[in-house]
Amino acid sequence: MRQRIILALRLVLAAIFLYAAYTKLKESYLIFAMSIDSYQILPSGAVLAVARTLPWVELGIGLWLLAGWRIAPAATAATVVLGAFFGIMLFTWGRGMTIDCGCFGLGEALTWKTLLRDGTLVAAAAALAWLAWRRGGLDRAAP
Repeated sequence: MRQRIILALRLVLAAIFLYAAYTKLKESYLIFAMSIDSYQILPSGAVLAVARTLPWVELGIGLWLLAGWRIAPAATAATVVLGAFFGIMLFTWGRGMTIDCGCFGLGEALTWKTLLRDGTLVAAAAALAWLAWRRGGLDRAAP
């Protein structure tokens, strides 16, 4: 049963990371930079650097999860990235800002529903990491 849960979590998270990367990479990085800048937490140079690199990080994590190689470190990376996103979104929402979250490209407002979805993704990634580390962590084969 644990193997099936690991497989399901791994494939769902891989699909989400790959889709998030795709929606950002199909547009100019400047469009994603506008979403990042709306959070008002990074200087301009950092906004552009994040806008250029984050979609590639998401693509890498998505492919890593999809491949099923060394699942525990992959799931840990996903948990860290999703946890950072979630923390930033909570902070911004708590400040009462109504912005576009930038999660899957333009057009998605930051609302309690977005927070619920992203909180669930953090929990799923953390559960996958826990299950994978518990069973050995550095395995080379997909479950």
